[in-house]
Amino acid sequence: MKPASSHIKSLVIIASLFFLFGFITCMNDILMPHLKGAFALNWQQAAFIQFSFFSAFFLTSIPSSYFCERAGYQTGLCLGLGITAIGAFGLMGATYLVTYSFFLLSLLVLASGITLIQVAANPYVTLLGDPQTSSSRLTIVQAFNSLGTTVAPLVGSTVILSTTTIDSIRTPYLIIGITLVVLSIFIFSIKLPKFAHLKKDETSWSDLLKNRRLMLGALAMFTYVGAEVSIGSYLVGWLTSPFVTELNMKTAASLVSIYWGGAMIGRFLGTPLLAKFEPAQVLQYFATGAIILLGISIGTGGTIAQWSILGVGLFNSIMFPTIFSMSISGLKTGKEKASGILCTSIVGGAIVPFIQGMVADNFSLRVSFLLPMICYFYVFCFSHYLTQFKKL
Repeated sequence: MKPASSHIKSLVIIASLFFLFGFITCMNDILMPHLKGAFALNWQQAAFIQFSFFSAFFLTSIPSSYFCERAGYQTGLCLGLGITAIGAFGLMGATYLVTYSFFLLSLLVLASGITLIQVAANPYVTLLGDPQTSSSRLTIVQAFNSLGTTVAPLVGSTVILSTTTIDSIRTPYLIIGITLVVLSIFIFSIKLPKFAHLKKDETSWSDLLKNRRLMLGALAMFTYVGAEVSIGSYLVGWLTSPFVTELNMKTAASLVSIYWGGAMIGRFLGTPLLAKFEPAQVLQYFATGAIILLGISIGTGGTIAQWSILGVGLFNSIMFPTIFSMSISGLKTGKEKASGILCTSIVGGAIVPFIQGMVADNFSLRVSFLLPMICYFYVFCFSHYLTQFKKL
């Protein structure tokens, strides 16, 4: 295998894609409170925004892995960008129809394209260099995803929340759609490294489903993504509540960038940690930090509750790439299928926020944040298990 330095161009291109779909994904955190007000929804109804978006990972991850296995990573990236563009244009069109269900359908299409990009990009990055440093490579690329999630709330709070009407959604998603089309054409026209031997992979799904490490990792991915998305989804509501600081919606939405910005900073800082220390041990400490900060936010109030929950983003930072790389560790074949399984687990971002919405409506928003705490506790258990039993 070529050294990682020879694949810098490919990594830069993948990093730009991660930035873009990080930006798109985090715009949901702005759409959720905005459409909640525009359509007079309760929390559970508003949670269908994240449910529609992240359900795509459950519905299309396995088909996407089949496609990438046969057509190759580059083709998967191009098609994924095209599908995502259709979803972006659909969101723009939904503002003219003024129909909540069409917004949800467009988000499902949008996320289906992002799923295909994820399934293609994540294992591709692990192949672009030394397998021993795959965690740190994925962390660097994911840092650009976090850059996108950091910028999105600032743009969304300024543009989308500038008015209470849904018309403000049109321009940003028109620009996003055009950008996606241009990127798809660009990637189609260039040469990316190919790993032809992977096309002959005959690893069966049943073999992978019997892989304990992979299955435990899939559940860890489910709970981590669910917790991260849930916090981001209800963050504006939490920061505008009387229990915390009663900020106005526009100010609270801009603070969401701190939550996602912490993940970006943590990924840059976490890269040398993952290269120097056992990734499972690093993950264990980060899960512990997330649990502690959530507990502080729930148990206190005011600015302490505000800054402690925003700080959770820092501890989310290394979770996705570390869980992903540890889950497929030791697999000589079947990485596309394994990636499909792990990306299917991202459906946690649909289910956990939906359940949290139910808890918030029936009890309180404060009580509902116990759910992501439980999710982080499983991530802690997964990482602890790997430190104790390295050979699963």
